[in-house]
Amino acid sequence: MKSERVNEFKEIHYKSISEKISGQIDKKSISVISSDGKLDSFITLRNTESGKELKLSNKGALISQKLADYYNVKKGEYFNFKDNDGKNYKIKVANIVEMNVGHYIFMSNDYYHKTFGEIAENNAYLINLKNKSASNISSSSKIFLDKSGISALSQNSALVKTVRTAVNSLGTSMTVLVVVSVLLAIVILYNLTNINVAERIRELSTIKVLGFFDKEVTMYIYRETMILSAIGILLGIVGGYYLHNAIITMMSKDTVYPKVVELTVYFIPVATIILILSILGFVVNFRLKNVNMLEALKSVD
Repeated sequence: MKSERVNEFKEIHYKSISEKISGQIDKKSISVISSDGKLDSFITLRNTESGKELKLSNKGALISQKLADYYNVKKGEYFNFKDNDGKNYKIKVANIVEMNVGHYIFMSNDYYHKTFGEIAENNAYLINLKNKSASNISSSSKIFLDKSGISALSQNSALVKTVRTAVNSLGTSMTVLVVVSVLLAIVILYNLTNINVAERIRELSTIKVLGFFDKEVTMYIYRETMILSAIGILLGIVGGYYLHNAIITMMSKDTVYPKVVELTVYFIPVATIILILSILGFVVNFRLKNVNMLEALKSVD
């Protein structure tokens, strides 16, 4: 596997297993990787909670977080694993690793032998290229596949591209929804304020005639809109939090998406609504200033 294109490589034992996990509709493709040494240079194995780097253990296997969810297991627990021949094996979870795409089981060669009762013979390579550009990865893949001893090749860049496409599509959809929501908020608040002013114009005229200042007259009617908007913002934040979790859970079928929401995601919509309310407040104030109060008082309901 030595080549001027290759920065470093490592021999491993690899096999792909398709298993029907209890509670899941479709079969899951699980990659089993075993090695006699460290994988740090090729695969980052981090604990899902602490973020600490993990090493292969002779006392158990490291499994990806989505796979741990499917098997409903935690660190130190066992789960039943069935290979492609239908044989059942009991595997202990040494730790759960952060792996956002795919389902993986990482083992040391000793634990692989202990679990499956066979020696983990090296049949695959992990490779790091010197030049990691997309064009070089593509050309290198063709060169490797032309070699007689290589039957298949898996690229991390392809997985990254797939996830990035899904995230970009979701981002575009969210942008459209946000724009539509802002326009809807403008229409609702504007119409609500107009109706409120039109229905209560005589009441507002009476208050103004009694000596109230323009700002006081505006706040008399606009205070209700502000209170309703504040209630809507609070309900929107709470509802949005749970809706976000529901959408991410639905999307995370075989891919893990973080459920962490930055404060800016909450701040920007709230600031937008406050800006809309402020602009409408000036519009209402200007309108009430120019209303002929005496004519309004003379008008018949």
